[in-house]
Amino acid sequence: MRPLLAIENLTVSFDETRVLHGVDFSIGKGEALGLVGESGSGKSVTWLAALGLLPRSAKVAGRVLLDGQNILGAPEGALDHVRGRRVAMIFQDPASALNPVLTIRRQLSETLALHRGLSGRSLQAECKRLLDLVGIPDAERRLSAYPHEFSGGQNQRIMIAMALSGNPDLLIADEPTTALDVTIQAQILELLGRVRRETGMAMVLISHDLGVVSENCDRVAVMYAGRVVEKARAGELFDDPCHPYSNGLIGALPPLDGERRRLTAIGGTVPDPRNMPAGCAFAPRCALETAACKAVPPLLVPVGPGRDVACHVVAAQRQMHVGQAAE
Repeated sequence: MRPLLAIENLTVSFDETRVLHGVDFSIGKGEALGLVGESGSGKSVTWLAALGLLPRSAKVAGRVLLDGQNILGAPEGALDHVRGRRVAMIFQDPASALNPVLTIRRQLSETLALHRGLSGRSLQAECKRLLDLVGIPDAERRLSAYPHEFSGGQNQRIMIAMALSGNPDLLIADEPTTALDVTIQAQILELLGRVRRETGMAMVLISHDLGVVSENCDRVAVMYAGRVVEKARAGELFDDPCHPYSNGLIGALPPLDGERRRLTAIGGTVPDPRNMPAGCAFAPRCALETAACKAVPPLLVPVGPGRDVACHVVAAQRQMHVGQAAE
């Protein structure tokens, strides 16, 4: 079955410095994909590039296939029919994404008029319905308020309402619960899950919180230094991480039950894109480092059904194990 959206060999460079190195993954209709990795891994840049939201100075190459049609580099007019209508995005900071001098009614109305052609009473009724949908109390009155009159959690809900106003097939949620307390975080995630169930919308959840991803996503792609280093079903990844980087991320999570254990830590930091190692970008931080790791960047290869990993050592071990099992 053809995926709803597929990103193929996506590369991005700024001033001759490459920050994405051939990103590949896909999202099926109605699926939830988690995108995880440390800050600087390229998670947000991937989607800004895919939707044509990077500055003109960025050099972007590859393919972004929406229902089989390449939208990367498409004219602005064509992208206007995609952004918000087919693919919507919730940005990290609602305070900066909302216009402080326009009422919520005005901002929602602009989106609804652009993407769905609504006007008059039907537009006003839809504005109220969207605020009711995302749990803003006294929606009719609050439509006349400004962003500064809402809490951080309420502004995030308004951003979700704006993203849903075009009835998108795919929602990109970029750290949608950042800086929110755990109670509001749970409410936001429950809201997104409910909308997915009711509409069949697909979702990409970009997050540093692995617990959030494990509970809300069907599959996970792990990014490091501008590359996808592992792709797997969520349950498999968290039960048995393949890549040493994935293993380190999950090893840093405190267990909620069972025996207490010392948390593991990944030494070092994500490398500067202007000074990347010659081989595997993770090699300087990896306990499994070999001579091959220092010389050649590993390719993302299958190591099981629906499971890909970019690691010379782990790929060889897993493929050998699969071969022995087949015998």
